[in-house]
Amino acid sequence: MDRDLESIQEVRRLVDKAAQAARTLATFSQSQTDSVVAAMAEAARRHAEPLARLAVEETTYGVVGDKIEKNLFSARDVYHAIKDLKTAGIIREDPKDGIVEIAVPVGVVAAIIPCTNPTSTAIFKALIALKGRNAIVMSPHPSAVRCIAETCRILEEAARQVGAPEGSIGCMTLVTSQATEELMRHPKTAIILATGGAGLVRAAYSSGKPALGVGPGNVPAYIHRSAHLAKAVADILRGKCFDNGTICSSEQHMVVDQEVAEAVRAEAERQGGFFLSPEQSQAVARVLILPNFRVNPKMVGQSAETIARAAGFSIPNGTRALIAPLEGIGRDHPLSAEKLSPVLSFCVVKDWHEGLEICRRLLEFGGLGHTMAIHAQDQQVVRAMALELPAFRLVVNTPAPHGSIGYSTKLFPSMSLGCGSPGGNITSDNLSPWHLINIKRLAWERRAVTGVPATGTSDSSMPESPAYRTPSFSLPAAGLGQPPSPSKDLPADREQISQLVERFLSARHSRATSADVPAKATAPTSEPASSAEVAEASSAHPATPPRAVDFVCEEDVRRALRHGEKIYITSRTLVTPAARDLGEANEVFVTI
Repeated sequence: MDRDLESIQEVRRLVDKAAQAARTLATFSQSQTDSVVAAMAEAARRHAEPLARLAVEETTYGVVGDKIEKNLFSARDVYHAIKDLKTAGIIREDPKDGIVEIAVPVGVVAAIIPCTNPTSTAIFKALIALKGRNAIVMSPHPSAVRCIAETCRILEEAARQVGAPEGSIGCMTLVTSQATEELMRHPKTAIILATGGAGLVRAAYSSGKPALGVGPGNVPAYIHRSAHLAKAVADILRGKCFDNGTICSSEQHMVVDQEVAEAVRAEAERQGGFFLSPEQSQAVARVLILPNFRVNPKMVGQSAETIARAAGFSIPNGTRALIAPLEGIGRDHPLSAEKLSPVLSFCVVKDWHEGLEICRRLLEFGGLGHTMAIHAQDQQVVRAMALELPAFRLVVNTPAPHGSIGYSTKLFPSMSLGCGSPGGNITSDNLSPWHLINIKRLAWERRAVTGVPATGTSDSSMPESPAYRTPSFSLPAAGLGQPPSPSKDLPADREQISQLVERFLSARHSRATSADVPAKATAPTSEPASSAEVAEASSAHPATPPRAVDFVCEEDVRRALRHGEKIYITSRTLVTPAARDLGEANEVFVTI
C-alpha cells in the first residue's frame, strides 16, 4: 500500500514539473526547439551501445547488436526525418486561399514504454514530444525501469544543456498500475502515447484523455510464385530474427504458393530455418503461449536454441528460426498468434486468392490494421491484395519490421505504428511530431456573403487601423488581408453554386407561403414554415397529392413531432444525418 501511494505521489510531482516545463517550451522559437532536439539526438547516438546493453541485461530480451541499431534508428533516422519540420509559430501560409496555420503544443505527454523495445521507444517518443514543444513523462514497463530511466536522464541532461527547462523529460521509477493510471488521468496530462499490450491501450483510451495507442501485430508474409525466392526467404528470416522477433511488426507467418512451396522450404533450411515436426510444434506452442493465450514472458525475445531447449528438443548449430506447420487459425492453434520470438508458422496455399483469405484471417485473429509483407514481382497481385487486406502498412519485397518502421522504405520513420479503427486505434499513421501538436488556423474571407444587412462597415474589408491593415507576418500583395473581388478571385463554379443556394432557399420560403398551404401555416411567425407544415398542407386537401419536400433538417423533424405531423420525402430529398436518425426513430417520414 505504501509503495502504491509513493508511486502516485511521484507521478504527481513529475507531472507538475512537466506542466511548468511545457509552459516554457511553448514559448520557444523554432531555432530553440531544434537546438534542443539536436542535442538529444546526439546524446542518444553517443549512448546507443551502453543503453542497448543495459536493456538486454535488465529485460533479458533480444540481441545487443540489434538493439544498438534500433537506438540508432531513433536517434539518427527519426531525427533526420523531423529536424526540418516546422513545429513552432507560423508553419504554413496560403495567400491564395487566405489561410495561415500556427502550431500549438499539446502540453504534457504521458508515454507508456514497452519492455520489448524500451530504450529505442523512449528515445523516439522524447524526440517527437520535444520537437512539438511538449514536455513528456514516461511510465516504463516494470521489467525495464532502469534502462528507460537512464535513457530519460541522458536525454534531459542533453536538453537542459541547451536551454530546455527542468522537468521536460521525466520518468517514473516506482511503477505500479495505480501510478500509471494516475499519469494517464492526471488533469495536467494532455495526451497519451500508449505502446504496450491490448489491455494497457484500452486503459489509455478509457482514461478520458486523448490517446494515441498502437495495437499488436500478427504479421503474415506472403510469398507469391513470382517472387525472387532466395531474397524473399532472406527478408523474412532477417525480419523475424531481428532482435529475436521483439518488434511488433516482425513476421509471424510464411504463407506460400503451392507451386513454389518446396523450393521455399529448401531455401529456408539453407538459410537457417529449422522445420518442426507436429510433435515439436506442439511442444513449442506449450512453452511459448500460456493458457490465457498470452506470450510466455520468459520466452519473449529468446533465441531459437533457448526456445527449443525449453520445449525439450535440440536443434542444429546455426539455427536462426523455428518454423512450424500451421494447422489452423484461432485459439485452438496457438502458433497462429503473435509470438514475439524467432518462431514462424508455415502455410501452403494454392494461389494468391487463397493466400489473401488466409492472410486476412491471420490479421483478423490478432493483427488488424497493423502490417503485412508481400513478396512478389507480379504488380497486379500486389495491388489486388493491398486493396483487400485489413493492414495499413503493406510492405513489398522487404523485411516487415524494417519496412514498416521506415528503415528500408520511405514510410515516416517511427517506433509507434498506428492500426487505425480496425485495430482500435485513433490513427493508422506511423506516429510523428504532427500527432503531438494542435494547429490553429487564421482564415480570411475569400467569398462574399450575400444578403447580410450592412452594419456600418464595409462588407469584407479589414479595419483601417494599421494594426489590422497589414498583418505582422507580411503576406504578399495578393495576401490574406484583402477582400475578394467576385469577378476576379472567385471561380465561376463557386458563383454558380452561390446562386443555386440562394434560389433554393428562396423557393423553400415561398412554398411555406403559397396558396395551397392552410392559413395557419401562412400566419405571421418568427420562423419560416417547416417541411412538416408543407406536408400537413398537402394532407389537408385530399384531392391534391401530398407534396414532398426538398430538404429536411433536425429542427424540421422536431417541429413535426411537436405537431404530430408527417414529412413527405422522395429518394431525391436531402436529409441531414441527425434529421434522418431522429425521423426514422419516430416514424416521421413518408416516402412518396
